[in-house]
Amino acid sequence: MLDLLKAYFGFDRFLPLQEEIIAKVLAKRDTVVLMPTGGGKSLCYQLPALRLDGITLVVSPLIALMKDQVDGLLANGVPAGMLNSTMSAQDANRTQDLARQGKIKILYVAPERLALPGFQRFLQSLQVGLIAIDEAHCISEWGHEFRPDYRNLKSLRRDFPGVPVIALTATATKPVREDIVTQLGLKKPEIFISSFNRPNLTYTIEPKTDPLGSLLHLLEKHQGESAIVYRFSRKATEETAMELTDRGFSALPYHAGLERDLRRETQEKFIHDQVQIVVATVAFGMGIDKPDVRLVVHYDLPKTIEGYYQETGRAGRDGLPSDCVLFYSYGDRSKQEYFIGQIEDDDEREKARVKLDQLLGLCDLQTCRRAYLMEYLGEPWPKTDCGGCDICLLPREEFDATVIAQKILSAAIRTGERFGVNYLVDVLRGSANKAVRSRGHHELSVFGIARDVETDELKELVRSLVSKGLLAQQGSGYPTLGVSPQGRSFLNNREQLTLTRPKHAPAARQSALDQNGERETAYDTRLFDELAALRLQLATEREVPAYVIFGNKALQQMAFHTPQTEAEFAKISGVGDAKLREFSEPFLKVITEYLRANGQEVAPERVPVNAPKKKVRGISNSIRETRDLVAQGLSLEEVAEQRGISETTIRSHLERLVQEGHRVDVSHLLPDEDRRLEIEAAFKEMGETRLTPVRDFLGDDFTWEELAVVRLDLRQRLAQV
Repeated sequence: MLDLLKAYFGFDRFLPLQEEIIAKVLAKRDTVVLMPTGGGKSLCYQLPALRLDGITLVVSPLIALMKDQVDGLLANGVPAGMLNSTMSAQDANRTQDLARQGKIKILYVAPERLALPGFQRFLQSLQVGLIAIDEAHCISEWGHEFRPDYRNLKSLRRDFPGVPVIALTATATKPVREDIVTQLGLKKPEIFISSFNRPNLTYTIEPKTDPLGSLLHLLEKHQGESAIVYRFSRKATEETAMELTDRGFSALPYHAGLERDLRRETQEKFIHDQVQIVVATVAFGMGIDKPDVRLVVHYDLPKTIEGYYQETGRAGRDGLPSDCVLFYSYGDRSKQEYFIGQIEDDDEREKARVKLDQLLGLCDLQTCRRAYLMEYLGEPWPKTDCGGCDICLLPREEFDATVIAQKILSAAIRTGERFGVNYLVDVLRGSANKAVRSRGHHELSVFGIARDVETDELKELVRSLVSKGLLAQQGSGYPTLGVSPQGRSFLNNREQLTLTRPKHAPAARQSALDQNGERETAYDTRLFDELAALRLQLATEREVPAYVIFGNKALQQMAFHTPQTEAEFAKISGVGDAKLREFSEPFLKVITEYLRANGQEVAPERVPVNAPKKKVRGISNSIRETRDLVAQGLSLEEVAEQRGISETTIRSHLERLVQEGHRVDVSHLLPDEDRRLEIEAAFKEMGETRLTPVRDFLGDDFTWEELAVVRLDLRQRLAQV
């Protein structure tokens, strides 16, 4: 199996639990696999499929996921196909014929097809060796994404009683696991539970005080990288996407109310890096297999911890560092409680309340968030400092909260315990607005007793008192705050209260992402950019996402180890036999040329004997088109918009042109003389070629385009010296 792993997928070793799971599948045992997103679930059925007789049938819930998986398998030399509602009758018939002839080893199908009599007859004509159920939590009504179509899967066990079944999911609590086993009719299944910890993800929960400003800051930190922003409503996704677009970001909305073709087009653009940011409801993302999402933002409060965990799991599937940020406000909490109050079924309403309380527990924490997540998912977590959440990354300090807590509780009592947090804060801060004056509360002794405390800080304190049990929420809809029996005891007995808060930096409060600093890596970033440009060119020619050619981790290894022979290239993670045959030559040429251009010696025996005399890479039509548009005086933004690709890609085209010795006139893109000289001085002083460190050094007054264009101009002038 290790030989197959290397030959087809390019990996030298298994990830945790993969080997044990595969052994059980090959022994034809039913299995249930709980493994986090990015943990290698798909390989647990894809690799056995190559060894088992017959075809492996994979039930997958989303068309985009099927296409991603099939593209990836075909690129690795694995015969795979899919059947879904978007295919023409001719294409579907061709795929079915190939499957009957045994020319497909792995066939992806949507769950709703299993109810069709014609499709059932087709399945009976196949020799099925393995059945894989992806996103298996969808079969359980206890799951957070129950899909009625998944109940059709019972027929597979009936129609193929001797065929082993593997059920896979990234999120399943114990009741859901038990329901999966029951609903699928699994026979004494082996249950494998991998660690749910995603060490490459940093979890941050920030007060929702200036969410748009915070989002813009995060997106600038992740300039040119893929991001998903989750919003609560369809309208909100469109508004936020428009706000980001107006500020120069490449963003599109996605929600269930859009036309199916438009949703599919948005997914395709995101997967192919033609749009950087998708602003979406939870309708987006289940099973999206894009490995290089660097940022997931929950702009609004999610409904459940399972949903939050799965949505954050779409970040960093390639194992590289990525950030997950949730904006939390008391208003979002109240909004969720209002909607829960509208649920008519008593049991459903109570379930929703319990799940929301569990999520609020995560948000109100003053201890490690990763520990809370892991323990909720049933995984013991003995560590006290994970080093990867805002609580652990931001140093905290204890403070005496006795007096301010007394003031808040007293204000709640004096105003009749029938108002929410915003009104309470208005009274405490001495805001004599119409609502406060009309009730005479501006004459109370508690009016204005906390003027010296900022509004947001007061709201945070109210949240802490709720989580400590001193304040209690009352009523459904938009709840009011009352003092609990514990809170009255605290007041009457003059008890002491200690809370924790982030230590305040001398300047403005920094987020955990800032404190964590830029994550440094040792690979050659300029060579990485060269390899990424080649990858994009190859992907565009083949009409597949760039990561289907190679993931970022593989490019980083190439840029670090600089392989110069096929044997060395074969050692790169992700290089299997098919990719070695198809891609080693162009990538090795780029690496060799780069080493020569930078004065690094290339051993003669490493130069291919039949190496062509022409330039290693010519300029593609796509790059020529970019060059011509820039020559017409268009800005990078205008070129990107006209071409329908990202500004980052446009910049990489210009860099390519300069590297190939072409002269690019960027004079109309350069900033004024003073700014240009300041930027040039920063590049020279820092001895740095990357944009991010230089922009951090110069500050947010300088745009990414200015830095990129000045760097390009500087490289052209240095090349002429």
